[in-house]
Amino acid sequence: MTDNPDMTISLEQLQEDLEELSSADDLLDHFGIQYNRQVVQVNRLHIMQRFHDYLVKTPLAQGADAFAHYGTWLEQAYVDFVDSSAQEQKVLRVFRAPEPGFVSADDFL
Repeated sequence: MTDNPDMTISLEQLQEDLEELSSADDLLDHFGIQYNRQVVQVNRLHIMQRFHDYLVKTPLAQGADAFAHYGTWLEQAYVDFVDSSAQEQKVLRVFRAPEPGFVSADDFL
């Protein structure tokens, strides 16, 4: 993420800016985060869900720099998937569900 002191903005202004963006790539570009397009292509939904999860767990403090806060957590969400897989990270519920046990045909009779 770029450390640009001129980018200090309010949450309201950031939300307006984010409404104009339509993809994970757009978000990463907006925050100046360098990324591997292949990682994003394969994991975009997982990255965005992890980003959301981070924001829910760590809300923006009153008067804090919204751009820096959101950018930090977006970058962390992306980094989580650089050397890991969606199956390992278990962001989405489908990956957190317990493994189904063996069910024999006799169980249905």
